[in-house]
Order: sequence, then C-alpha cells, then structure tokens
Amino acid sequence: MTSEHNTNIYVEGDMSMTSLTEEEKTPPNFVTQRTQRREIEDQPSELLTDQFNDFKEEMRKLMTYFTASQKQELADLNSTLKEVKETNQNIESSISYLTSQNEEFRKKITSLENNIKEDRRYIMFLEEKLEDLQTSNRKTNFEMKNVPKKDKENKQDLIDMVVCLSETIDCKINRSEIKDIYRLRGKKPDQKNSPVIVETTSALVKADILKMAKSFNVRNKTKLCAKHLGFKTNEDTPVFLSEHLTAKGSRLHYLARDLAKSRGYKFCWTSYGKVYVRKNEQSPIVLIKSEEQIHHLLTQD
Repeated sequence: MTSEHNTNIYVEGDMSMTSLTEEEKTPPNFVTQRTQRREIEDQPSELLTDQFNDFKEEMRKLMTYFTASQKQELADLNSTLKEVKETNQNIESSISYLTSQNEEFRKKITSLENNIKEDRRYIMFLEEKLEDLQTSNRKTNFEMKNVPKKDKENKQDLIDMVVCLSETIDCKINRSEIKDIYRLRGKKPDQKNSPVIVETTSALVKADILKMAKSFNVRNKTKLCAKHLGFKTNEDTPVFLSEHLTAKGSRLHYLARDLAKSRGYKFCWTSYGKVYVRKNEQSPIVLIKSEEQIHHLLTQD
C-alpha cells in the first residue's frame, strides 16, 4: 500500500518534471510576441498621424478660406475707403467753395450794412434839413384850435375872427399883417372844429399874439373861448392858441408833455417850432430833438 502510494507520487512527480522539462526545451517565441506588440502599438500612431494629417488639411482649407475671405473683405474695404476718400475730397471741395462763397457774401453784407448806415445817416440829415425848412417856413404862423366852423365859412370870416381876438387880448393886428389864413381839413369828414392856421407877416407879430393870449388866460378866470373871436353861438367853446408845429414837432410836444407829467418837469413849452422842457428854475433847459431822447429821459433816475 505504501509502496503504491509512493510510486504514484513519484510518477506524478516524474510526469510533472517531464512536462516542465519539455516546456523548458521549447523556448518562447519572443519575436512573434514583439511583432504583435509593435503592430498593436503602431496602430494608434498611424491613426493619430492620419487624424493629424486630416486636421492639417482642414486647417489648411480653413486658412485658405479665411485668407480668401479676408482678401475679399480687404478689397471691399479698400473700395469703400476709396469711395469715402473721394466723397471726403468732394466734401472738402464743396466746403472750400462754400467757404469762399461765404466770405464773398460776408464782404457783400458788410458793404451793404455800411451802405445802409451811410444811407440812414444821410436820410437823418435830410430829415433834419426838411424839418428845419418846414419849421422856418412856419416861424411866422400860429394855430387856433377848437374853433367852431361857421356855415359857408370863408377867408374873410377867419380874418374877422383873428382881428376880434387881437382886440380882446390887447394886441391889435391889422388885416395887412395877415398874409394868409385857412382851416385845415379835419380828420373826420363831419369835423366842425378843425384847426385854423394864421400866417402873419413876421415872427414878431406871431410872438406878440401868442404872448398876449397866454397873458390873457393868466389874468382872466374866463379863458379864451369862441365869444372872444366874435361868435354869437357856441360862445363858451374853449379856444387854444399855439405855434404852428410840424408833424414831428407836434409829436415831440405831445410826448414832452407826458414826460413832464410823469417825471415831474415843471416847464414844457415851444418856441419858434422847437420843444423844450425844464425840471425846475435851477435846472438847465433841455431841447427835445427826438423820441429816443424822451425815452432816455423817462428812464433816468
């Protein structure tokens, strides 16, 4: 029993030993294994190479596309810039032309403005000359305002009124001293008391009439009225005597009276067609020459 068991063990052991010895006698095929391993290892490398080549090709195509696109865009941009440059040049040319035209217009406007100023000065000079001429022509005249109009009135009726007035105020005037007399046309067709203009032979006669008329009004409570001119009707109609002023003089006199009332001027009068104001006895006499002067006096403190 024991020997069989041992024999079996030995056999098994011998077989085992024999088997190992055969394996040892047959060496492993390292070349085959190495080739297979290289093939396995080389496959990813080739794949990567192909992928890399594909990637390079795609990038090349992409770069070619981008390059062509950029070239086209640059060409379009250059074309646009050229157009913009040409437009800017045209604008610069237009601006240069307009600037030149504007300078010419400015010079013309300046010249016209200077001419206008000269014309205005000359017009003012002519207006002053005309005013002086009209004032000189009226220096012997006086005006009777608010005189009632008689039926079928004529020059003789007007002369009789002046003679009667001169007797009333103690300043006798002869008919020969009345060079002309007439009634102005009223502003309204039915106006019956439009002013009467009396032209005397000298400024002294006119001055005496106005002076005595003013003195009469100061001395008498009953001021000059229609009855002092010989009227039998409308006897109490007040009558006013003044210098025969020009249209400009009348306007200045009207504004000067408003100035005297609003600014406390004690005196406002006319003399030989000129208008004067005076604040008080101690202040200087001011000759009124224009409406602007009156406005200036109104704004003074």
